[in-house]
This record gives sequence, structure tokens and C-alpha cells, in this order.
Amino acid sequence: MLGKVLYAIVTECRLAGLAFMFSSSILLQILACALYNNWWPMLSALMYVLIPMPCLFFGDGSTRFLTSREGGGWISAAKFLTGASAVGSIAIPAILRHANLIETGAMLIEFTSFFILVCTILCFHRVTLEEDW
Repeated sequence: MLGKVLYAIVTECRLAGLAFMFSSSILLQILACALYNNWWPMLSALMYVLIPMPCLFFGDGSTRFLTSREGGGWISAAKFLTGASAVGSIAIPAILRHANLIETGAMLIEFTSFFILVCTILCFHRVTLEEDW
């Protein structure tokens, strides 16, 4: 009985940790805009929406296809779109900084936000591989 309770607590803590990490990423995204009174960095938030879409549409809501060696038209397209969205998340703030549309601090906050988001996705991927929800 105690083992089941501890397992439930650990599982809930994992979910709470993932929610906290994701919320921190979004908070940094908003702070990068609000601190410098420039909302151009919010353009990279579009990529936050696009990154999970291939998993939802082509991977049946699972991230397992990203690490598989399986090929095929739709799976390869999903891997490509996920990679392109991830690169876009880094490229957009760098391009905006190069064009002097945002400050260097905003770009660094954007990179930190993206790093936290990637860590969140990797942790979620690991949790979903360990358990069948």
C-alpha cells in the first residue's frame, strides 16, 4: 500500500515539475518582451506552438517516433518539421538581434527560455517512455 502511495506522489511530482518548467519557459518568453518594451521576441512563441504539431498530427500524440529508426513519408516529414521548428526557435531571436529589432538581453532571455522548453520536452519524452499513461 505504501509503495503505491509513494509511486503516486513521485508521478505527481514529475508532472508538477514539468508544468513548472514549461511555465518558467513561457514566463521568460513574456519577460524578454516586457522588460525591453519590445514585443518582437514574441514571434518565436509561434515556434512553441509549431514544435508539438508534428507529434500530434503524424506521431499519434507520442514522441516515440522521434527516436525510432523507422522511415516512411509521414514520419520523415514529422521529423523534418520538428527539426525545422526547433531551429526556427533559435534562429528567430538571432535574426531579430542581427536586424537590431531586439536587444542582446532579450535574445539571451529567449535562448534561456528555449533551453528550458527543450529540457521540458526531453523530460516529458523520458516520462512517457517509462510509463504508459
